[in-house]
Amino acid sequence: TRAGPCIGVQAGQKAYVFDVGSGSVRNMGLMGFPTARLEAIFLTHLHSDHLDSLGELLLNAWIAGSRNAPLPVYGPAGTDDVVTGFNLAYRTDGGFRTAHHGVEIANPLGQGGRANEISLPESGTGSVVVLEDGDLTISAIVVAHAPVHPALGYRIDYKDRSVSISGDTIYSDSFVAGSDGVDIMFHEALDPEMVGKIGETLAANGATVGAKIFADIPDYHATPEDAARAAEDANADRLVFYHFVPALPASLLEPVFLGDVKSIYRKPVTIGQDGMIFSLPADSNEVNEASGF
Repeated sequence: TRAGPCIGVQAGQKAYVFDVGSGSVRNMGLMGFPTARLEAIFLTHLHSDHLDSLGELLLNAWIAGSRNAPLPVYGPAGTDDVVTGFNLAYRTDGGFRTAHHGVEIANPLGQGGRANEISLPESGTGSVVVLEDGDLTISAIVVAHAPVHPALGYRIDYKDRSVSISGDTIYSDSFVAGSDGVDIMFHEALDPEMVGKIGETLAANGATVGAKIFADIPDYHATPEDAARAAEDANADRLVFYHFVPALPASLLEPVFLGDVKSIYRKPVTIGQDGMIFSLPADSNEVNEASGF
């Protein structure tokens, strides 16, 4: 019942999306996310589970916003190939829609995306400001997801409030530094014991390929405790797990997944659910949580 990784951010009247996993565009529709006001898409890295609904989002943003210029898509090296591929795949469809709805609704000049590959610090660590617009600053942070490189997290500062988004990473000093003092840290996590049991079951049933994959993936993801240490070391005010493995089929498993998290990080911890909305009013320390479904 969970979509792939995706976080929508509204800063005033402007909207941004960070990763576009499978099913996320449908969820954003259910939540009433203002796709027509979408200013840009940001990709953390180029694993397919973080971008496989990019074409759908580009199409929706084009038509909903009656755009007359392609939507900016920011990401690491290789983003140009990804965006070019989606643009090509949807080009014929776009021609049909212009013919049917007219140029005022489906202006061909506004179809698809425009890649903006982010230039990172020569050191291969740290962060760089990607976008500044009035009270809004969005920074990209180098994280550790080898052999995927570069992989990015992001920090969003708007007025006096801030959040950071890890993307996929192990514990990362760079992400901790870039997240210093944020109101909310959104962090991925993988529980190696739970994943190990899945791998053992696959192996026992002769599914050797699946067993190998489940044996491989723990080494480039953070454990829940790693995420807690990141939040503690960054002095984040709240930790939200937003992209975690395995997906938990029942809330009874949440304490198992969390393990020692609450002994490491004693501030509020949330296991994210699809449709959650966190509101951070300006000139306040409040974090308001609600369901968007």
